Amino acid sequence: MQATLRTRRTAPSATLSISELAATVEADGHDVIDLSLGQPDFPTPEHIVAAGKAAMDDGHTGYPPAQGIEPLRDAIADRLREDGIARDPDEIIVTPGAKQAVFEAVQTLVDPGDEVVLLDPAWVSYEPMVSLAGGSTTHVDLTGHDFQLEPALEALGDAVSDETAVIILNSPCNPSGAVFSRRALSGVRDLAVDHDVSIISDEIYDRITYDVEPVSPASLDGLADRTVTVNGFSKSYSMTGWRLGYLCAPDSIVTEAMKVQAHSVSCAPNFVQHAGVEALRGDDDAIAEMRATLRERRNVIVDAFAEHGVDIAAPDGAFYLLVPTQGHDEWAETALREAHVATVPGSAFGTPEYARLSYANSADRLAEAVDRLAGAGLLD
Repeated sequence: MQATLRTRRTAPSATLSISELAATVEADGHDVIDLSLGQPDFPTPEHIVAAGKAAMDDGHTGYPPAQGIEPLRDAIADRLREDGIARDPDEIIVTPGAKQAVFEAVQTLVDPGDEVVLLDPAWVSYEPMVSLAGGSTTHVDLTGHDFQLEPALEALGDAVSDETAVIILNSPCNPSGAVFSRRALSGVRDLAVDHDVSIISDEIYDRITYDVEPVSPASLDGLADRTVTVNGFSKSYSMTGWRLGYLCAPDSIVTEAMKVQAHSVSCAPNFVQHAGVEALRGDDDAIAEMRATLRERRNVIVDAFAEHGVDIAAPDGAFYLLVPTQGHDEWAETALREAHVATVPGSAFGTPEYARLSYANSADRLAEAVDRLAGAGLLD
């Protein structure tokens, strides 16, 4: 028995590999500072947990409607309107995590042989998802100018052609923390309209920004009918293990994407969806506190690197930053084995000259991590 060529061609998860190595280093008795995890280190807000428990007590443990319960789709539609996106609840699919929403969007929009444009650095799962759909990827490098899109619009224009089916956007960005400007996204809009290209906009970090307001591409004139907007609850509400996300798109795309959902994961868990209603309808005090704490931690780690002679522009969103590795091919592995600091190699994101660090950790541990990296000679 042999696995298919498409799965054999798909690279394993770099984050999983680092996690396994970190477990080995810890098992050897070392204190590992884990800056590789893509999740907030905050508990899910109590009122959301209570809503989930109440939903189970009320018997919401069977199959819900495959597209999502109506109260949650109503709440999502209201949330989207706040961001300038007018979508009916019937144009929304509730998914078990935002990753599943991206997967369904790719499966729905990408045919074998189609070209998809990615902006590097790009989240680790975009390219494998495109590959599994039979598509190919073209990459546009954003590593200059603090990973912003606007200075790279000309390069993006060179990459997009009439053969391009989809551009995938992620703002705020994992792994760079960059938030793309309205002008940059307007440039993408012009390219998409000129070349009849669809957009997948992954906005999972849109509530974790600092001093900037993110722009949803679907809110721009000309993009509403050619954009699939993806979001979820994992990051902003610290609900990673709950697995709850959604996509919104024109009705014709939702109809086709529902086939992918129905024949794969069926639905998002019933009681979890009721917790999602509370997340969207309840107060945001805990979210504001988390965002303020993450801002402080961002400043701590940026300042710590500066003290060791490494200048890093403070990211505008999410809770990651990219550290230059000075051409050290095994930088992340060396950081883990010698400094006992877990990071993710930038090669996973299309930027091998960097490593990704998450600052979803305490300020003391962040400062200690930078000191350890410096002590191991990794910041020279």
